[in-house]
Amino acid sequence: MMKTSQHQSECPMAEPEATRMTRTRIPTEHGDFQLCFYSNTLDSKEHLALYMGDLSSVESVLVRVHSECFTGDVLGSRRCDCGEQLDRSLAMVAAAGVGVVIYLRQEGRGIGLLEKLRAYNLQDQGYDTVDANLMLGHGADERDYSLAALILEDLGVPSVRLMTNNPAKILALEAAGITVSERVSLAVNANFDNADYLLTKAQRMDHLLPLKPVRKTQSAHES
Repeated sequence: MMKTSQHQSECPMAEPEATRMTRTRIPTEHGDFQLCFYSNTLDSKEHLALYMGDLSSVESVLVRVHSECFTGDVLGSRRCDCGEQLDRSLAMVAAAGVGVVIYLRQEGRGIGLLEKLRAYNLQDQGYDTVDANLMLGHGADERDYSLAALILEDLGVPSVRLMTNNPAKILALEAAGITVSERVSLAVNANFDNADYLLTKAQRMDHLLPLKPVRKTQSAHES
């Protein structure tokens, strides 16, 4: 009987790649940005980068790595702070005159839109965002930032002033070879609908958020 080798050859996993396919001018209320479209070898999604100014003119570029949130970014949902963070990031880049906003297509902390909406239903039953994800069989946060690092490398940005409240995002970029010279806070005011969501971010996901009490009798149209 032939014996199989215990030392079977294993093919090393190829490093992911991101390729800029095109770039175009996008005029916004905050000014004109250049929008770059990236393909990649890690997934089949279209990741994007908006930048303004001469990125080589500053030593450490103001950067936001933003994960897609259809409900917050497009619909203006008050269940999260995503839409406000995206708008504020663009405004801060415009004010600085130079900067980048990377838009990663990893909806719902990486679980996708369908599962995020199912998680919303669990949250309406009283579970927080972490437990809702876990109950659906997902991790609390399944996002990956390796493509963000590759996009920054393509744009010639080795060092960043990162707009974030999430220490894990800083660690992920640094592990991928991007120097984070400074964390720039991106906290927004809580409202009646997202106060518990933000509290969970701070207490269970270590986000750096200066939270203020929100009146539970507050109307959804206030704040």
